[in-house]
Amino acid sequence: MTTLDFSPLFRSTIGFDRLSRLMDATMATQEAQAYPPYNIEKLSEDAYRLTMAVAGFGEGDLEITQKQSALVVAGRAAKEEAPRQFLHRGIARRAFERRFELADHMVVDGASLENGLLHIALKRVVPESLKPRQIAIGGGQPRVIEAQEARAA
Repeated sequence: MTTLDFSPLFRSTIGFDRLSRLMDATMATQEAQAYPPYNIEKLSEDAYRLTMAVAGFGEGDLEITQKQSALVVAGRAAKEEAPRQFLHRGIARRAFERRFELADHMVVDGASLENGLLHIALKRVVPESLKPRQIAIGGGQPRVIEAQEARAA
């Protein structure tokens, strides 16, 4: 595994510690997690779909949690009532937990389970205050905001 040293970058920056933690976590878990397999699709400019192959899991066995910028998908298979004898067991049904770091303003829009595939819809919802806005150019002098108006706003 290749180790990257970002310390020179972080010596001259302030407030990018989240990026450092994200890079460290990605490098540490990149090779370790291979189950269950998944796809990430970009459907449009602000819409994405995460699809995970979760054969053998039902809706009650899966849990999807979004906490701030992290999406956690966990699967816990229910205990079998009676022991079964398998000649070949190719469907793992082992417990798993997959973590995905989400960009700012990404929210889970919904989830569905179809034919052993868990589909999670994600979309970017940018607040109106952060969207670019057009400023009209008016005639005359620019308006000066008085000190009392600025404090009230």
